[in-house]
Amino acid sequence: MGATKTEHYTDSQNEIAILAKALGHPARIAILQYLATVNTCICGDIVNELPLSQPTVSQHLKELKNAGLIKGNIEGNSICYCIDENSLVKIKNFISGISTEILKTSNCC
Repeated sequence: MGATKTEHYTDSQNEIAILAKALGHPARIAILQYLATVNTCICGDIVNELPLSQPTVSQHLKELKNAGLIKGNIEGNSICYCIDENSLVKIKNFISGISTEILKTSNCC
């Protein structure tokens, strides 16, 4: 979405859109699922788990980090990644809010 278009939406709407866009690739979903099971890991661990090359995993990690879905801490020569729980709460609250509104109205097309 261009910078001129995002100004027409609330900060919350723009934030959810960024998170949703980052979730829009199955490799990123797989990375998040893996991080949820191991809590923290380095890029090489993910490369060993997924059928992706190291540069591809690094690019997906960059997208997830830029969106705020994961955090990374430098440990020696590596970056240790983990899920940012605050972003998951935002997504959960958005989905919950939409679900509540849908359930209020029983009329659907």
